[in-house]
Amino acid sequence: MTEKPSGAEPPPPPPPRWFQRLDRWLRASPLGLGWTRGRDMELMHRSMGFAALGFLTLVPVLVLVAAAEPDSGQGFARWLGQAIGVTRESQTQVEKLFGVPDTALQRTTAFGLAALAVFGLTFGSALQTGYEKVWDLPTARWHTMWRHVVFLALLVLAVLGFTNTPSPDGPVVGPLVVVVLDVIGTFLFFWIAQRLLLGGRVRWSALLPGAAATTIGLLGLRGFSQLVFSPLIASSAVTYGPFGTVLVVQSWLVGVGVVVYGGALVGRLAHDGRVFRRLKDSDES
Repeated sequence: MTEKPSGAEPPPPPPPRWFQRLDRWLRASPLGLGWTRGRDMELMHRSMGFAALGFLTLVPVLVLVAAAEPDSGQGFARWLGQAIGVTRESQTQVEKLFGVPDTALQRTTAFGLAALAVFGLTFGSALQTGYEKVWDLPTARWHTMWRHVVFLALLVLAVLGFTNTPSPDGPVVGPLVVVVLDVIGTFLFFWIAQRLLLGGRVRWSALLPGAAATTIGLLGLRGFSQLVFSPLIASSAVTYGPFGTVLVVQSWLVGVGVVVYGGALVGRLAHDGRVFRRLKDSDES
């Protein structure tokens, strides 16, 4: 019989039973499942990658496309300011950073346009990988890369639609109609984008909760941005100059990444819960 070495500490006592039951209940709850799956798919790391790719590869494409607007080259900057929900002072800083002259398209070469398109396709590939992780699907084959082209075209059309949404007259009716149209357009975009990037491997009905959760999350992010990011843009622009605006916009893009991937994850959990209840009811009957 071996003796315990002197100075060895006894093992810690097990937690109380009520704590163990609470831990099991939390792990089995929707919040616990979401936390576990979000950690497994590295939600925060993917969101930071979403922000980096969006700023480096996607934003230049959208800025250049928005420069084709007949009125001015500030289309994307205006839309970005509206999406963040900034004040007029902060909107000025965003337009200074992302505004381009009307002659930008004439000065851009064909090689430059091709390079921007290739960089933009990288963003679609990263978003597809995140959706595949959410649904536990294998990586799509190389011949499905045409879907990234369609997704980029769909995204460009969506941004152009948001930047050119007509606003009816009226101090209340006009903004309300614009918000409703933006909500419907955002929902349809993410519903179609999930189906497109996943290659049709998930049914439309299963993707609907994820599109709804993403839309609601973006609305909540806009309200949060009005309270946090909008004053930060104004103060950071004074302290750090244009670089301060870049930091705030980059932080906002991280939040967008959390909402986009997190909304898809919420949709997956809602779909799994619905399937589980359906199987449970069939077994009881």
